[in-house]
This record gives sequence, structure tokens and C-alpha cells, in this order.
Amino acid sequence: MSTGMFEHGSVPDDTGPRDTGANQAEAWLARLMSPECEPHERAAFEDWLARSPDNIAAYLEAERIHALAAGLGSDELVRAAAHAARRKPAMAQPGWRTWLPAATAAVLVIAVATASFWPRPAGQTAIGQQFITAQGEQREITLFDGTVLRLDTGSEITTRFDGDQRLVELERGRAQFVVAADPDRPFLVKAGPGTVRDIGTTFQVSRIDGEVNVGLLEGRVDISVGSGDQLRRSELAPGEQITIDGNGAIGTKQPLDLAAAHAWPQGDLVFRQRRLDELLVEMNRYSSVQLRLEDPALGSLQVSGVFHAGDQEALAAALERGWSLQARHKGAEEIVLSRTTQ
Repeated sequence: MSTGMFEHGSVPDDTGPRDTGANQAEAWLARLMSPECEPHERAAFEDWLARSPDNIAAYLEAERIHALAAGLGSDELVRAAAHAARRKPAMAQPGWRTWLPAATAAVLVIAVATASFWPRPAGQTAIGQQFITAQGEQREITLFDGTVLRLDTGSEITTRFDGDQRLVELERGRAQFVVAADPDRPFLVKAGPGTVRDIGTTFQVSRIDGEVNVGLLEGRVDISVGSGDQLRRSELAPGEQITIDGNGAIGTKQPLDLAAAHAWPQGDLVFRQRRLDELLVEMNRYSSVQLRLEDPALGSLQVSGVFHAGDQEALAAALERGWSLQARHKGAEEIVLSRTTQ
């Protein structure tokens, strides 16, 4: 069997000495575009993608070449795919999959490489990606259009870019967006009932416990909820934030704590006269070691400070020194805070 073609019902074999990622990618592209392609072959393709980031890049390059040959060189999505292929070293940096469970990593690479099959009409195809961070992880990602995304711990987003718009859905957690300017394609972030519309700016969106918060650092964003006669909108200026509750009600604009907003993407958390129980909820998001209060009444203590996200030992030590609490370990993954005994 040659490296570029295979019989009906078979899948490319990458065990031969002459096989390369490029050869395999070309064979997969030909097979997947065939009307005779069967479900088990698509499953095998997904397995092949999950083996290596080089396979993703090779497949994107094969799609790009095929599209150019089909006369689609001017299509915007072709340029995006080519740009993604040129960025292969960034995708293949050491440890690029270590932040994902194995099954989730497979979903990610499938979304990157199978979102578009050529040729298709411009404006109807889409390039999709999915990113997930585990507890205690933060990750910086550059999207196809050059937008820089900072994903906080325990977060999940999906993206869908086509010729008309750039759409991101925040499923959970928190993200910061430094949006690449593209006046012809608005950048939209959906989080719960709300949609944030932006053109070239820096903002943050969180979706935690059913509540959505949008904070603007630079530029301008428009927040909307509902549609038609039920449409409600609000526009933010730099240094402002707004909250949308689980029922879709937009709150009033409030000042954004810029120190805190700039700190968390760097791995630090800033608290100003924050209730201790609220502080612990936030810190516990970043670590498998959980801080607990022996007496719930201690939750009303007001705490201020800058703490490194996930450094539970340092926080416990600070609370012992500055707030007269006592910390004791209960097993490997729990620290209990109590009043200091006299």
C-alpha cells in the first residue's frame, strides 16, 4: 500500500519507514473528503491527531495546500489555516498537552484540525478550538487571529471563527482577552445569558456559580442580554465592570479593581478588606489543598493582602501572624483554621 492512498475500509498506516506526517495528512485528507468515508475511519483519524501536535500541523498544511489548488487562495479561512500551520512551534512547545486530561486533549486537537474541510464556500466554514485548564493552572493562548487569551484556573472555552465573526463561549471560569483588531469581524464572547461585543481592546470575563462578570481594562465593550423587544444593553468604559445574574438581569456599572484585575493573570490575588470566607473560596480554586474554617463565624473577618494563587501554606502562615488564627493540617489536602487558644 502506498503512503498516499489506501483501500476502501482501511486507514493510513504510519508504521512504515517511508511514512511521514505530511504523507499521512495527505492520505487522511483524501479519505475524509471521500463520500465513502466510514465512521470507524473518522475515529481512527481522531486517534492519529491525538498522537502528536506535529500531526495537527501537518493536517492543517495539507488542507491549506488543497485549498490553494482548488483556487481558494483568497479565502480568509485559508489564510487562517496557513497562519495556524506556520505557528506550529508555539503549538508544539514542551508540555502543551500536560494541562489537559487525555480525553480532553483529544477533543482539542479534533476541534483544531477537523473544523473545516476544503473546498467550502467562504463565510460558511469555521475554525473551532477548545481549551480547558485544570485546577491550579493558568495558560496563555494565541488564537488564530492573533488575539491573546489568558485562561484562569478551572476554566473552559470554545472558539468558532469564520469569515463573518469571531465567537468565543466561556463555559466556566475566567479569561482575559487582548483582542486583535479586525473591523470586519466583530469579536464576541458569550457567557451565560450575556454577550460581550468588542473590537480591539482588553477585557476580562468570568462565569462562576451562575454569575457573569465583565471588567474592561482598555478600549470599549458592549454587553447585551436577550434579543428583540427583550434586548438589554450596557456599554463599559475602561476601569468599569458589570455583573449579570443567572436570570439575565444586568446590574449597575461599578468601578473595576484594576490592581486585582492586573494581578490574577500574573498568578497573584489581591484582596482589599475581603471577608475571610470569600477569600478562602477564591484561593481554594487554585489548589487541591483546601483551607477550611473550623468556626463559620470566622468568615466575617476582614482580610487585605496580596497572595500567590494556590500557595495555601503562605496564606495560612499570614493568617496566623496577622489575624491570630491557628492552622493545622488535617490529612494531606486540608488545612483547618481556628481561633488561637489562649
